[in-house]
Amino acid sequence: MATRMDLDGRPIKPMTICMIGAGGFIGSHLCEKLMAETPHKVLALDVYSDKIKHLLEPDSRSWAGRIVFHRLNIKHDSRLEGLIKMADLTINLAAICTPADYNTRPLDTIYSNFIDALPVVKYCSENNKRLIHFSTCEVYGKTIGSFLPKDSPLRKDPAYYVLKEDTSPCIFGSIEKQRWSYACAKQLIERLIYAEGAENGLDFTIVRPFNWIGPRMDFIPGIDGPSEGVPRVLACLSNNLLRREPLKLVDGGESQRTFVYIMDAIEAVLLMIENPDRANGHIFNVGNPNNEVTVRQLAEMMTKVYAKVSGEPSLESPTIDVSSKEFYGEGYDDSDKRIPDMTIINRQLGWNPKTTLWDLLESTLTYQHRTYAEAIKKSMVKPIAS
Repeated sequence: MATRMDLDGRPIKPMTICMIGAGGFIGSHLCEKLMAETPHKVLALDVYSDKIKHLLEPDSRSWAGRIVFHRLNIKHDSRLEGLIKMADLTINLAAICTPADYNTRPLDTIYSNFIDALPVVKYCSENNKRLIHFSTCEVYGKTIGSFLPKDSPLRKDPAYYVLKEDTSPCIFGSIEKQRWSYACAKQLIERLIYAEGAENGLDFTIVRPFNWIGPRMDFIPGIDGPSEGVPRVLACLSNNLLRREPLKLVDGGESQRTFVYIMDAIEAVLLMIENPDRANGHIFNVGNPNNEVTVRQLAEMMTKVYAKVSGEPSLESPTIDVSSKEFYGEGYDDSDKRIPDMTIINRQLGWNPKTTLWDLLESTLTYQHRTYAEAIKKSMVKPIAS
């Protein structure tokens, strides 16, 4: 493998990376990229290894020995500090991050995203280890524009809705809106990491993903994830498509979101890993502002894409409206728009996303359609009655 160079033309030294949550959607793609394109070693920590089992065997792989799986739960495992000490860099991907849990399991959500992350930050700081911590675009909460009158011309001014890492406020709903338990816990761990950097010299980078989408995305219930619970929006809609059910649009599907392809996003993370001088001390939005749609528009596009990749005709009534209370339970609230400002990541790392929304949906739905068909063959799920 040729010597890799960083963005400033310096050779990149092989490093050992402790990756917490390596068995998940993002972790599995990042492990693949690290194995295929770099000389780095990975200590892969997770409770499950299904999504990376192809990387762990057989030993004939060119990367044999460069990835080692450690089955552990960071809540209560004495091995955690030792593994962080063995590594040059720790990447923390562990979290509860499905919206249906935020207001139905708020305590678990807060503990997972704040309390359980505390030892990771502490061990990195005390042992002078670099940390890349995965946060969320949810820390921004609601936009300033959402509080303006609906007919206000200011709603069209990007200053009121484009989200900037260093200037946008973080606006959450009232305390009884427990949907914000996730965002609040994530914001507080960000503040703690930032404070460790300021007071104790912790080298850190914080990542704020804006809807990363692609194959192996968590989760299609009963196939590549838990059979109970409600996943995030794209997986929810995918699940409806696969089962030939109308796509459920919460509160009319008027919320607006941007989506970025996992392969584009992983390129950004690799740049952070290999360019610490440019990434340390920064918070990075990682999203694609060009792929903005309402959830209703997303559902309509997914219906067309799925018809193409599956060869199955669309339902006569492809969508159905449901209330957020009915879908998520009491205490749900939402943000209106999430559009990332890309100035900082473009300036520091020269990164821009490339993949269009149609293309990323086609890649994702092709994978999910194939996975679903294989699951039916293996009797993991029952076929839909015609």
